[in-house]
Amino acid sequence: MPDFTVIPSIERLRQRATIRALELRFGGDATVNALRHAATVVRDAIGRGDSSLEADGTVIARIEALALTRLGEQFRPSLEPVINASGVIIHTNLGRAPLAESAIERVAAVARGYSTLEYDLARGSRGRRDVHAEALLCRLTKAEAAVVVNNNAAATMLILAALAAGREVIVSRGELVEIGGGFRVPDVMAQSGAVLREVGTTNKTRAADYAAAIGERTALILRVHPSNFRIEGFTERPELAELVALGKRFDVPVAEDLGSGHLAADASHPLANAEPAVTGSVAAGVDICCFSGDKLLGGPQAGVIVGRTNLVERVRRHPLMRALRVDKMTYAALEATLAEYEAGRAPTTVPVQRMLTTTADEIRVRAEALATELKAVDGWRAKLVPGVSAVGGGSAPGVELSTWLVAIEKPELTPHRKT
Repeated sequence: MPDFTVIPSIERLRQRATIRALELRFGGDATVNALRHAATVVRDAIGRGDSSLEADGTVIARIEALALTRLGEQFRPSLEPVINASGVIIHTNLGRAPLAESAIERVAAVARGYSTLEYDLARGSRGRRDVHAEALLCRLTKAEAAVVVNNNAAATMLILAALAAGREVIVSRGELVEIGGGFRVPDVMAQSGAVLREVGTTNKTRAADYAAAIGERTALILRVHPSNFRIEGFTERPELAELVALGKRFDVPVAEDLGSGHLAADASHPLANAEPAVTGSVAAGVDICCFSGDKLLGGPQAGVIVGRTNLVERVRRHPLMRALRVDKMTYAALEATLAEYEAGRAPTTVPVQRMLTTTADEIRVRAEALATELKAVDGWRAKLVPGVSAVGGGSAPGVELSTWLVAIEKPELTPHRKT
């Protein structure tokens, strides 16, 4: 049996070219710890009589290999790129919306150096970060003012905290939804300090129900996107115009949580009849509304708030705004994405919009090309089958988009067996 002395000291190992390369890549401390762990593993193997470790060179090679494996595992990023083959376009578990190339380039340009995040070049003095993207958002949505926070749940909570803390907010029982991760509208409302006033029933709520609930303590009427479910059958929900008229009649602001961030108001869009457009809500007279940046908008994770100047200013000045604000990279990605919409390029340059508007016939051409390539590989079979895709991300629940799939198989190869 080999003696333990065949294992070189850690310092001797560090003089080897391969280990010096590891130190340059992973750092000295991490490499030494990995070497110590590897040496212990090899020593234990020798103690068990592993005959493959009799040669000194084999011992060193094994230690180096084990150290490299351990370092690779320790330094492997937890966030890794994957291929989305789920059939869900806006897949929350897979990072929701992939960014447009222009947004990626803009993020890289801003991230690699300094920027005017809080500096006004024209005035030569300190500026404000909460004005970034506002001009673009106002032009696209026709709202008077806009502000951006880190996600839509934060946007909803901030609106409630700024406009309704300690007062009542009227919400239909059918809109008290729970979104991904267990976050519920009543819980968000409670954290904001607003008081929930439920009206109507789960399946039916009328404008008269809202009117009957309005009193001296009423601060807001809140309309909430149903997110990832839909009530069908014996249902009733007032039109947005009815709520706006009711709000004007009683001088109560109407707020809307749109959720999905649908900017494409074109009647030919696949979701034209399935998702409310931000422009439609603003045009209908909603006083303030919020939506996500990384759903149908196809940008970075963000919560966008648009509405009347006086209400958005109250949101902007609230102490929570600092806790929920976004960084320079989010602004960079959001502005670049919005610019694609303003230039009319979004249907082809924003990945989510491109996927939504690509026809089944166009997908079939691509699927046929993929199947042809796969069949050229020895032993593989591929054929086209019709299918459907889901929008995902709580947007357009129940809507199915026609598509084509490539079914692949290889004789004697099962899903549980590796090639």
